[in-house]
Amino acid sequence: MSLKLAVPSKGRLMEKTFDWFATRGIVMQRSGSDREYAARVDGADLQLLLLSASEIPRELQAGRIHLGVTGSDLVRERIPLWEQVVAELAPMGFGFADLVIAVPKLWVDVETLDDLDVVAADFREAHGFRLRIATKYHRLVREFLQDSGVADYQLVDSQGATEGTVKHQTAEAIADITSTGETLRANHLKILSDGLVHRSQATLFKSRAAPWDDDIRAALHTLQDKLELL
Repeated sequence: MSLKLAVPSKGRLMEKTFDWFATRGIVMQRSGSDREYAARVDGADLQLLLLSASEIPRELQAGRIHLGVTGSDLVRERIPLWEQVVAELAPMGFGFADLVIAVPKLWVDVETLDDLDVVAADFREAHGFRLRIATKYHRLVREFLQDSGVADYQLVDSQGATEGTVKHQTAEAIADITSTGETLRANHLKILSDGLVHRSQATLFKSRAAPWDDDIRAALHTLQDKLELL
């Protein structure tokens, strides 16, 4: 059995991951066409897998891969008690995005989470149902709002353009990933001043659930030496 590393299968995340390893003496490249999810690696004793970034947390949790590169937001959202399941080996310095709480710009009196809590209570009293927050990140947002003391809201699932849910009146606020904030501004939304849920970046994770025999551990130590992670 070889040390298995999964990296994103396409786009800038894949390119940046390849660049990150290449600067540390490990050269990765696709083998075959862009439609083939095969890859090869030179400079390290490991098996390289190309998977979508959203699949990698699942494979880490199941222990089917030893290492994986994916967004820290995806690991925290998709793996319950994630710190017991995976370990962060290295933040990689790219793929930055913020998970934030945003509300309509027209809510001139709502700038903080405390303001949102007040509005949520008033909304429920006025409308008979809880203020809706559209998001793909239910676990992270629920834990964040609970810790912040915000009540009287409901999370509604959004797998499409979350920023448009307020305009389409399927939600009153949103919690979503943003890099520049331009899409939020284009949809007349503003980020709460204390509404940063998580600052995400691409991260190299180690699975605690994967099989770690002596040979695999030795391969990991050799890789860590090369990456200067010890």
